[in-house]
Amino acid sequence: MNAEELKRRFAAGERYFTAVNLSKDKLIGAYLPGINLCGSDLSGANLAKAKLWGADLSRTNLANANLTRANLSGVKLNEANLRGAKLNYAKLYGANLTGAYYDESTRFSKGFDPISRNMQKV
Repeated sequence: MNAEELKRRFAAGERYFTAVNLSKDKLIGAYLPGINLCGSDLSGANLAKAKLWGADLSRTNLANANLTRANLSGVKLNEANLRGAKLNYAKLYGANLTGAYYDESTRFSKGFDPISRNMQKV
């Protein structure tokens, strides 16, 4: 599956896309609220300005993904791999980040405290 097929199927009403491979795909500004991508590979994907509120991204590989200015409000990101991800200016209100992995190269918005959100540094 590629990004265009995902967007087409989402627009048609489909919401469950667990364990799909969208590594390095471009989903800039994609409108995908409530989508279930649990366990998927989005490593290196460009999700800048994507609207993903209420989505399930738990256990998703988002290593080196660009989530700059993405709306991740209420998103399940528990146990997600966020190593090297860019989360600058991302909206994380109510997001579940428990057990999500990050490292020195992960970029957060100024003032964001990953420890208070129960994230794990690796």
